[in-house]
Amino acid sequence: MSGHNDNDTLHLDTLRGDCANCFGLCCVALPFTASADFAVGKPAGTPCGNLRDDFRCGIHTRLRDEGFPGCTVYDCFGAGQKVSQVTFGGRDWRRNPDTTQAMFAAFPVVRQLHELLRYLAEVLELKPARPLHGEVRRVLDDTERLTLLSPAELAALDLGAHRRVVGDLLQRAAELVRAGVPGARSKKKNRRGADLMGARLTGADLRGASLRGAYLIAADLTGADLRQADLLGADLRDARLAGADLTGALFLTQPQLNAARGDARTVLPARLARPAHWEA
Repeated sequence: MSGHNDNDTLHLDTLRGDCANCFGLCCVALPFTASADFAVGKPAGTPCGNLRDDFRCGIHTRLRDEGFPGCTVYDCFGAGQKVSQVTFGGRDWRRNPDTTQAMFAAFPVVRQLHELLRYLAEVLELKPARPLHGEVRRVLDDTERLTLLSPAELAALDLGAHRRVVGDLLQRAAELVRAGVPGARSKKKNRRGADLMGARLTGADLRGASLRGAYLIAADLTGADLRQADLLGADLRDARLAGADLTGALFLTQPQLNAARGDARTVLPARLARPAHWEA
């Protein structure tokens, strides 16, 4: 993941989970609780009952039907293959049980770092944020170097401090983009961290709005204008996005879309795929 000046878009293409080169880390290292998202629960460090010997999911094509929609909205942003093939050099936890504890501890740290890489790479595609690109490239390089730390170094990493550095850059980048959207800086469009669970926002003008960290669970955003809206960390679980326009939406990720409900009329950024479970 070097050569940022040559082709920055490569980062967005490669920061996706590659299950074929991962040791099923999300299916083992992470805990989940029996709920609407998971048919059964399990503690961290215990393999999911659906994990096969080849580290593939035995019900991958039937996850929603079998009661595991939570699995379909998760993405490690490429951290799984990084930890499996780079941090631990291809030594899997089944044949090398001495790696288990360190590998499972390293995975969520690298996953957070890869998510930050995903956002930083997006900033490099934003023309209004060009004044920040030099600084962003430096921080992106620093973040990538952190992903290559040893397991012990990852365990000692002050991840919170690094997240604050990246968060400041992302905020500044979003402000530069939103500054070019008429009316985006009005108070009514600052909904950062707002509780909008179940809100009726059909056809709402949210172009350029700050919805960073907003709770939009089950909100009705049918036909809403979300162009250039800042959606970093927004909770879109079961949000209705039928016919909504998400062109240029900032920091929107595939897991957020997978958790939402849209249709064929929903306009998406080119880098994101329309979820298979959405309505035709």
